[in-house]
Amino acid sequence: MSVLCIGEALIDMICTDKGSSLSDGQNFLKKPGGAPTNVAAAIGALGGSVALSAKVGNDPFGKQLNQVMSEFNVNTQHVHLDSNHFTTFAFVSLMLDGERDFVFNRGADAELTVAEVSQIDLTQTTIIHFGSATAFLDGPLNAAYYHLLEAAKTAGKTISFDPNYRHLLFGDKQESFIKQSWIYLKQAHFTKLSDEEAMLITGKSSLEDAAADLLANIPGVFTITLGKDGTLLGLEGKTYIIPSIQIKPTDTTGAGDAFVGAVLYQLDNASLNPSNLGFDGWNKIIQNANKAGARTCEYMGAMEAFKHLNNSIFN
Repeated sequence: MSVLCIGEALIDMICTDKGSSLSDGQNFLKKPGGAPTNVAAAIGALGGSVALSAKVGNDPFGKQLNQVMSEFNVNTQHVHLDSNHFTTFAFVSLMLDGERDFVFNRGADAELTVAEVSQIDLTQTTIIHFGSATAFLDGPLNAAYYHLLEAAKTAGKTISFDPNYRHLLFGDKQESFIKQSWIYLKQAHFTKLSDEEAMLITGKSSLEDAAADLLANIPGVFTITLGKDGTLLGLEGKTYIIPSIQIKPTDTTGAGDAFVGAVLYQLDNASLNPSNLGFDGWNKIIQNANKAGARTCEYMGAMEAFKHLNNSIFN
């Protein structure tokens, strides 16, 4: 398990009745998800060696998540089945005005413990990916996250971070999210952010100011994904824009996770040190990651898209 992803594994229940609220919706599509789970699946689809550390319920949904990960060749020995907590669910409906009706029914994902992540043998792991989302909320997972971060630093592992901010999750806990994000930003060798996250975390009102603040205050390489406008790469005191792959998207769900998975797959597969690559090396990695993100947008749903993801799309 050269790459280890830690965080939430959950079920997305997506209302397929266009414009209906969750209370009015009658039809729902069940999709395995969770940002670090998606990243692990993408790495597995690309042919990488990857494991997932997470907790799900000992119920049909948790067992389905485990089965789906196995189908992507993700090592699931550190995905724990919890008989006392149900698998976490996220119910989502897209309203006609573009707003989301959202209910988060948190269960087992919050219960991953320090004791459980302490059992992981990191000797064969080169990269540890923290895809925060629910990990910055209350629960044992939060402490397990910090424990693994310290273990990764002590063992000299490459640290990857994606804050995965969700306004509907954090609500009035935004300041806690920002404070915790900075802890990981200052430790990560590679960070992927959206433009919204970059401005939120830095407190800046423009992308340019946010990128400048990140260049000045974090030691690692970072990317800010800009959709059709490309990917901003922050490297050695400078920023660059790597063009996107122009497509007509079907569904953007999971595109950012595929991007991260492709970056980590390439770093691990070629035993690359993120700090020593220079622009030419990172340019190639980001171009390929953009291809992975674009391929994911051509299909409906992240896990369905990852079935069509393979490393033949790379240079």
